[in-house]
Amino acid sequence: MEPALAAQAALWVVILLVVLALAFDFMNGFHDAANSIATVVSTGVLRPGQAVLFAAFFNFVAIFVFHLSVAATVGKGIVTPDVVDTHVVFGALVGAITWNLVTWYYGIPSSSSHALIGGIVGAVIAKAGTGALIASGIGKTVLFIFVSPMLGFLLGSLMMVAVSRLFRRSTPRRVDRWSRRLQLVSAGAYSLGHGGNDAQKTIGIIWLLLLATGYMAPGAAAPPAWVIVSCYVAIALGTMFGGWRIVKTMGQKITKLKPVGGFCAESGGALTLFLATTLGIPVSTTHTITGAIVGVGSTQRASAVRWGVAGNIVWAWIFTIPASALVAAGAYWLSLALY
Repeated sequence: MEPALAAQAALWVVILLVVLALAFDFMNGFHDAANSIATVVSTGVLRPGQAVLFAAFFNFVAIFVFHLSVAATVGKGIVTPDVVDTHVVFGALVGAITWNLVTWYYGIPSSSSHALIGGIVGAVIAKAGTGALIASGIGKTVLFIFVSPMLGFLLGSLMMVAVSRLFRRSTPRRVDRWSRRLQLVSAGAYSLGHGGNDAQKTIGIIWLLLLATGYMAPGAAAPPAWVIVSCYVAIALGTMFGGWRIVKTMGQKITKLKPVGGFCAESGGALTLFLATTLGIPVSTTHTITGAIVGVGSTQRASAVRWGVAGNIVWAWIFTIPASALVAAGAYWLSLALY
């Protein structure tokens, strides 16, 4: 193939992979919309249509709030950038998208974030083995699989205890009225944290792709503005379409929530996401809000939590990274055969 034609073909491959990455980002918003809106919908504070528009707005506003710390971790801190090529990126995205589709179909609130991390890891191992992995980046990501739901649980339950004591002499009607107002604040904060952490993961993989293909200088401090804006727009649009199967699981099947419980769960989850995003750690918004919901439910009584449903969700968490990694490895080999 002539050099000009080869360069043009390579450019089209990069364009198609960017489109595929944005499709994953859209699906991330679609799949994880429940994390932002399940509590506010299940408590009746907002109708579903209002809730998705509300959450999508704050998903996008996060572009003005958070630095690109998480994007830098995904783009430069998970695997050695020099082993990445278009085949690796293709495998990673196919692995993540496939796992998202499977869990969405069955209504399982798994982690889009860890599906992407698993996809990257699986495709890189298929190409270059475990030596190309960066232990520190993977280590803190795996650590927060356990830390984020535990922190969400702790903060959600502490918020619930604090609010219960603060309003112990108030009438249930007054508590409900104030909780409905405050839940709009907490839901907005959680959606802000969701957009800030999750959109950056797609920014990170497009950043990795542009570095690997030479469309960005290795020493570039940040990806182009069009990458940042398009990723935040994609996740906001995904949230607008919502994921109603998972909303039902998150909002009602784990534990029955009242507005005060929704406020406490969202506040605890939002604080966890703000901390992780500031530290540059790609965490699961699903894990975080699930832990917070369980924490709120457990302050009432242990039987208020449907532990069987929560247990099924935990199994999905455990399988996410290895399952998406396995699919990604297969997709990597398939891409070698295709082009």
